[in-house]
Amino acid sequence: MNTHERIVAAAAELTTESGWAAITMTRLADHVGVSRQTVYNEIGTKPRLAEEMVLRELASFLSEVDRAFDAHPDDLVAAIRAACRGVLEFAQDNRLLKAVVSATHGADTELLPLLTTHAEPLLGTAKDVVRGRVAAYDVALPPERLDAAIDLIVRVVLSHVMQPSGSPQQAADDIAWLSAHVLQG
Repeated sequence: MNTHERIVAAAAELTTESGWAAITMTRLADHVGVSRQTVYNEIGTKPRLAEEMVLRELASFLSEVDRAFDAHPDDLVAAIRAACRGVLEFAQDNRLLKAVVSATHGADTELLPLLTTHAEPLLGTAKDVVRGRVAAYDVALPPERLDAAIDLIVRVVLSHVMQPSGSPQQAADDIAWLSAHVLQG
């Protein structure tokens, strides 16, 4: 793991332990064993660090999507169901996500917009991954409708990640049912 990756990983670790508000570049530098200037050189600003930390965590969620699609190469709806379930189960026990969503460490509201009102980088990355995986299946939708369906699926899953309304299995089944009907064109 290079210095940049170590800094972002340390930020996630410290956020789960103490909350985002407790993160300073000096504390982060001490934790990683580098100078404060190195942290600034590698990361830049604290808002940039927040974005990188969220995108790093997103990569873990998207690995669940990849596993699900790899396991169901001939059944798109089964792949979507498995991907949704995997993501939602992963979210249940994700300490960083819980720290961001619940703001259990005081007024840590700086991170929450990265998952809600300023989620464009997260949504864009997730939609790109799903779009790439769906491309391997025969879907009889014009590209603009397929993009709309992928956008809908990603947003519904994110909504369930942020505020579950049932079990991961039930949510995955519901999203798969909707997807099956939408993908039929």
